[in-house]
Amino acid sequence: MTLATAPRRSAAPGRTPAPRRDHATWFLVLPALIPILVLSVGPLLYGIGLAFTDAQSGRTRATGFVGALNFTDLLHDTLFWDSFRIGLVWALGVTVPQFFLALGLALLLNVNLRLRWLARALAIVPWAMPEVVVGIMWRLVYHPDAGILNETLRDLGLSGTGDGRDWLSGLATALPAVIVVGVWAGMPQTTVSLLAGLQNVPKELHEAAAMDGAGAWRRFRTVTWPALKPVALAITALNFIWNFNSFALVFVLTDGGPGGRTRLPMLFAYEEAFRYGQFGYAAAMGLAMVAVISILLAVYLAGRLKGDDDR
Repeated sequence: MTLATAPRRSAAPGRTPAPRRDHATWFLVLPALIPILVLSVGPLLYGIGLAFTDAQSGRTRATGFVGALNFTDLLHDTLFWDSFRIGLVWALGVTVPQFFLALGLALLLNVNLRLRWLARALAIVPWAMPEVVVGIMWRLVYHPDAGILNETLRDLGLSGTGDGRDWLSGLATALPAVIVVGVWAGMPQTTVSLLAGLQNVPKELHEAAAMDGAGAWRRFRTVTWPALKPVALAITALNFIWNFNSFALVFVLTDGGPGGRTRLPMLFAYEEAFRYGQFGYAAAMGLAMVAVISILLAVYLAGRLKGDDDR
């Protein structure tokens, strides 16, 4: 017996396929797109336009177009370049130790230890705390008279005579003290990212390397790090950008003091806008920061793409 298959029906002449329901797709995307346009893209475009004006506080003051005058003044503003240098020191001082400490903690949390679930939960507690709360808490830790740090130094006999050191007000200690807080506050996010990357490394590779006689350091260098490197590069780049744009934590801890030793670029822009009413000049600073971050992102993406091409 032979079975004959029916011929495939062809589309009738002159008929075209039904059009795609693009309007339905846009209807589903709009609830997520509208907040982005209103809260991110809109203010960004407004700030770009404001950077080319002489906008200042005061309802009766007329705003005029000044072209690139704000950016010219910015190039000759030594206070801005000092804040830019402080921002780089802060970003590097937080990002680098943050990565190495988080890597060590992630490697420890990846080992099958007793109560590992509790340790993982406690490791992300600083990440769950708002930056304002973290700043207030650490101000109490650094308090010159009743702070736990000075009390501990007194108990250990390491403090000098007289009152305790004012860590956040000293010219030499303010920036290092703030960097310590930044490392502590941002380390959980880096730890979670690196831990997720470590859990994606196949255990069979570690077992095979151990059978070949490779020690712990060699297994990390030849097995763990190559698999973890993309995650490490991504989280390090993001941490540097986030730290460079920091505002709330340093604002609560020192408000940019003492003597501008912790005045980050975003703090400087905030002061120009809301303390001195120079909205146009502050917008130019913000636009300059966007340009710096864009360049850093471009360099990072170019390096990643080049590395992918080489592989």
